[in-house]
Amino acid sequence: MDETRLGADVRPDGRTSFLVWAPTASAVDLLVDGRDVVTMSRDRDGYHLAVLDDVPAGSTYRYRLHRDGEEPVERADPASRSQPEGLHGPSAVDDAGAFDWTDAGWRAPPLREQVLYELHVGTFTPEGTFDAIVPRLGELRELGVTTIELMPVWQFPGERNWGYDGVLPYAVQDSYGGPDGLRRLVDAAHGAGVAVVLDVVYNHYGPEGNHLRDFGPYFTDAYDTPWGDAVNVDGPGSDHVRRFIVDNAVRWVTDFHLDGLRLDAVHAVIDRSAVPWLEELATAVHGVAGELGRTAVLIAESDLQDPRLVRPPERGGYGLDAQWLDDVHHVLRTALTSDRSGYFADFSGLPDLARAARDRYVVAGRYSSFRGRTIGRPAPDVPYERFVVCTQNHDQVGNRMLGERLNELVDPAQARLAAAAVLLSPFTPMLWMGEEYAEPAPFQYFVSHTDPDLVTAVREGRRREFADFAWQGEAPDPQAPETFERSKLDWDLRSKEPHAATLELYRELLRLRRDVPAIAGEDAGPQEAVVHDDTLVSLRRRAGAQTAVTVLHAGDEERTVTLELDGRWRRELDTADHRYGGPGIPDDTRTLDGSDGRLEVTVAPWTLVLLTQETHPR
Repeated sequence: MDETRLGADVRPDGRTSFLVWAPTASAVDLLVDGRDVVTMSRDRDGYHLAVLDDVPAGSTYRYRLHRDGEEPVERADPASRSQPEGLHGPSAVDDAGAFDWTDAGWRAPPLREQVLYELHVGTFTPEGTFDAIVPRLGELRELGVTTIELMPVWQFPGERNWGYDGVLPYAVQDSYGGPDGLRRLVDAAHGAGVAVVLDVVYNHYGPEGNHLRDFGPYFTDAYDTPWGDAVNVDGPGSDHVRRFIVDNAVRWVTDFHLDGLRLDAVHAVIDRSAVPWLEELATAVHGVAGELGRTAVLIAESDLQDPRLVRPPERGGYGLDAQWLDDVHHVLRTALTSDRSGYFADFSGLPDLARAARDRYVVAGRYSSFRGRTIGRPAPDVPYERFVVCTQNHDQVGNRMLGERLNELVDPAQARLAAAAVLLSPFTPMLWMGEEYAEPAPFQYFVSHTDPDLVTAVREGRRREFADFAWQGEAPDPQAPETFERSKLDWDLRSKEPHAATLELYRELLRLRRDVPAIAGEDAGPQEAVVHDDTLVSLRRRAGAQTAVTVLHAGDEERTVTLELDGRWRRELDTADHRYGGPGIPDDTRTLDGSDGRLEVTVAPWTLVLLTQETHPR
C-alpha cells in the first residue's frame, strides 16, 4: 500500500482512497457522512485501505476501530486534511489538486538573501485568518521582508491557541480558513514576492483530542519530554511513525507549495537510529522540492549547540538548511538588561558577539553554569546564513508572564541598538510580528480548551510557573478571550509617532542589508570582532574591495573609540539619528578620514554606527 498516501486522497481517476495505519485494531470501518460504508482491507503492517467512488471533496468521514474484547470507538483520521467542525468533529475530504494555483515559476530566494518574519495567524490581524494576511503582504515586502514564518496551523482545540497543542498535523485549522485558506495565502504571497515557511511540531502532540494511541505505537515510554509522551522514532513500529512524519512534511511542499518548514524543538525527539529521522525528513523534503523545480528550507529549533544539524550527511550531519540561534538574542538581552537568570547566566553581553562571529554558537565546547556541564561544539566552518537570529520571537516574548515585547522592557535607544545588531549581522535575521514599528501590545499565552479539567490544569500550571513573580501581578488567564484579544496587533500605529520612526529605521536597516555586499553578500568573508571593553565592540567584514564596520556601544555615556582603519570611510547609519527617534548624532560628520591607520568614531549611548569605505559603489 506504499503507493497510496495517508489520509483521504482524491485520485486522478475521481475515486478517493482512504489509508490509515492502525496496527492495534483488528478491523477498521470507514464511515462517510455518518453512514457505515465499508470495512477496510488490512495488510500485514497494519495499514487499512478503502478506495471508493462518489466521495467528493467536502465529504465527512470517521474511522470505527475494533479491538478484541473492547467496545469499538469512532475517531477522526490521524492524517485528516480538514476538520470543518473543529478538532472533535469528523474529518473531511480535501482535494488538493482542485486548487487553481497562479504561482508557476515561483522560486524562493536563497537563504542568504532571506529576511524572515514570524507571525501568529490569529493575532496578526483583527480577523485572525489566512485571507486577512493577504492585504498586508505588500507592506511586508516593501519593508524588506522576504519570507513569512507562520506559527503552527494544524488543527488545535477551539479557536485560540499558539498552535503547539495541535493533534492532527495534516489538518489546517478551520478557524483560520482551512486548507484552501492556507493555499490562497501562499499563492498570494508568491504573487507578492514573499515566501512562506510553516512552523511544524513533530516533537509532541497536544493533550485534548489526542487519540493516536488508539491507532498504534506513535509514542514511546522509553524517554521523557517536557510535554508528555515522547514520539516513537526509534522503537518498535517506528518505521511507520517516521512515515507519518515525513509524509506530512512532504505534503506541505506538494499540496500547499510551502517554501520551507521550521521544526520545533527537535532536541526533544530522542533518536538513536543509525539514520536519524531528521536526515530522512531532509532527504525527502529536498528531493520532492527539487522534482517540482522549487526549493524548501528546513530550519530547526535546538538547544544542543550541535552543528551536525546543519552539516550535510556526507560530513556526518543531518542535512538541514538552518537552525534558530538563540545565542545572539541572549547576548543582546544580557547587554541591554541586568537579567542573568536561567540560561542568561551563560552570557556576558556584547563581548560574546566575538564568540558568535568566530564559533557561531556562543556556548560551544564551554562549561554551562545553567546546565552544569560542558555543551556544544564550535562551528566556524558553517556559513553564517545557516543560523537564524532575532531580538525577539514568540518564545522570548510569550513565555514571559505578562508577554512583554522587548520595546516595552528597554528604552528606545536600546531597542534600536538591538534591531541594528541583528539586521546588520551576517546571520539570517528574523523579525517578530509588530517589532518593526514597536508594537506595544503583549503576546500572551492563550488557549481555548473545551475540557474543563484541562483548563483548570493549564491555569494552575501557569500560576505555579510564575509564583516567584508575584510582584508583577497575577498571571493572565490563558483561557480568557481577553488574553487573546489584547495580544492582537494594532496596524494603525505604523503611521503614528514614535512608531513611524521605528518603522523607518527597520526599512533603512533592511535596505542596507540588501545594498551593502560586505554585510551579507554572497562573497563576504568571515566577520572579525574587536572587543574594546565590556560595553564596546566593533565588527568588520569584507566583500571584495569593500569593508563594512559596525561599532556597537551598550553604555550610558557617549564614547569615542579609535579603530585601526585606513582611508576614507562613510557613516552609512547611526541609530542615534533624529529620523529614527534618536537624540541626534554626536558628530554628524558623514565622511570620516583615518590617518596613519587610526580612525576616531564618536558614539552616543546605546548606539550602533555602520561605516563603509568611501569607495563603496553607489
